Amino acid sequence: MDGRDAIATTEPHLLVVDDDARLRELLGRYLVEHGFRVTAAADAAEARAKLAGLDFDLLIIDVMMPGEDGLTLTQRLRATSRIPILILTAMAEPDSRIDGLERGADDYVVKPFEPRELVLRIRNILQRAERGGESGGQLRLGAFRLDLKRGALFRGAEPVRLTAAETTLLIALARKAGEPVSRESLSLEAQFSGNLRTVDVQMTRLRRKIEHDPKFPRYLQTVRGTGYVLKPD
Repeated sequence: MDGRDAIATTEPHLLVVDDDARLRELLGRYLVEHGFRVTAAADAAEARAKLAGLDFDLLIIDVMMPGEDGLTLTQRLRATSRIPILILTAMAEPDSRIDGLERGADDYVVKPFEPRELVLRIRNILQRAERGGESGGQLRLGAFRLDLKRGALFRGAEPVRLTAAETTLLIALARKAGEPVSRESLSLEAQFSGNLRTVDVQMTRLRRKIEHDPKFPRYLQTVRGTGYVLKPD
C-alpha cells in the first residue's frame, strides 16, 4: 500500500502506523477510496524513517504496538513537530483517552470503529489545521508573538531566546490555549522524567521573559491544584 505518491497532488497525505498488517491494508484501501494518499508503517521505527523522507498532513497511530508504543511515539513527535495526530486505541476507558490527548494527540478513535467516522474525524482535524495555517498559526502575548509553526517567540521582529525546555512547554500550552494543562502532562511533554519541580522552575523563567510583572502573570497563569494555562490576547 503506497497511496499514489505522485509529486503533484492536492490529496492529503496520511501516514498509518499500525503493527496489524491486515488493518493497515484495509484501512489504507478505504482511505485512498475516500480521497487520501496513504503510506503505511508497521512500527515506530519505520514511521520515523518515513517521516524523515516524506511530508505528511496527518498521522494515524495505533496505541498498542511492540517496542515503542503509540503514546510514546506521539509524545516524542510532539516535542519537535505540530503535525496532526489521530490515535487508534482499543482502550475505551476515559483515562486512556485523556492520556493520549495529554501527550499531544489531536483526536482519538476507539477500536473497533466505523470507517466513515474515522474519515470525518480526519477531515475535521485537517480543516482545523488549515484554519490555523491561514491565521499564520500565531498567538499574541502582549508585545510578543508566538509562531506555532516555527516554534519561535518574537518581540516585534526580534526573536526571543528560549531554551529547548522553555520552547517545549510554551508550545504545549499554546496547543491548548485557554485550557488548563497539568504539570504531569507538561513534565512528560518536556521529558523531565516526572520532575514536577522542574516544570515550575521553567515556568518561572518563561514568565520573566514574557510577563510585564512575573509575580502577577497575565499570560502564563497558574491553575491551582492542576498546572498552568496560557491565555493569549
